[in-house]
Amino acid sequence: MLTEEQIQRYSRHIILKDVGGKGQQKLLDGKVLIIGAGGLGAPIALYLAAAGVGTIGIADADVVDITNLQRQVIHFTPDVGKPKVESAAEKMRAINPDVTVNTYQEWVSAANIADLIAGYDFVIDGTDNFAAKFLINDACILGGKAYSHGGILQFDGQTITIRPRESACYRCIFPAPPPKDAIPTCSQAGVIGVLPAVIGSLQATEAIKYLLGKGELLTNRLLTYNALQMKFREIPIRRSVRCPVCGDNPTVKELKDELDALTVCDLEK
Repeated sequence: MLTEEQIQRYSRHIILKDVGGKGQQKLLDGKVLIIGAGGLGAPIALYLAAAGVGTIGIADADVVDITNLQRQVIHFTPDVGKPKVESAAEKMRAINPDVTVNTYQEWVSAANIADLIAGYDFVIDGTDNFAAKFLINDACILGGKAYSHGGILQFDGQTITIRPRESACYRCIFPAPPPKDAIPTCSQAGVIGVLPAVIGSLQATEAIKYLLGKGELLTNRLLTYNALQMKFREIPIRRSVRCPVCGDNPTVKELKDELDALTVCDLEK
């Protein structure tokens, strides 16, 4: 039952026919884990908290650096040197005291990811490296957790939503990490500051739709965005029967860390 204060706070949701009071209660009952409190994680965390997603986990082992502030809008100048999860949680609780924020100041690895994702309804990949992206994909497929993938570099971003064994997964598109040094990092190639806000907002939207059970999720469709051309492109993706994790004869049956995988976007440094 929503309180009078909640009815006021979420009034613009409640008047939507596809949300209403029942939908808002679903959001309040929902649990979303954000892996990465950097460029992508920043807008995701703020919008999910503002929307009233009742339990939000945020995992990141890094601390705020002055180079983060150009794009990681959840962190402020006085936060430099502070753990990112603490900085993010402060802003999330400030924007909405309704939400419970669980912080995990640790690197996500094969040793802990299964336990981290187990208590959540939906997972969001806001990480900056291929090792983490492949690990999140594999853990969510093996653990039966729907999740949103996002990636950014320079002026380009991409996102897709994965329903385990129902839609194409990350490895259906990219079976293995690229060779070392094949793609430059953001510290080498740069990233426009507003880009993660665009991709992160799309990922937050997918999480909200998933909790509501409304709309059409971005499954089997890789959405790409180029900020210079201001163009979105939708690429149809099919689940691959040869996928190493969700195919007919999977070879990935347990989690492991891709230690040699390249960092794609150095948001955490």
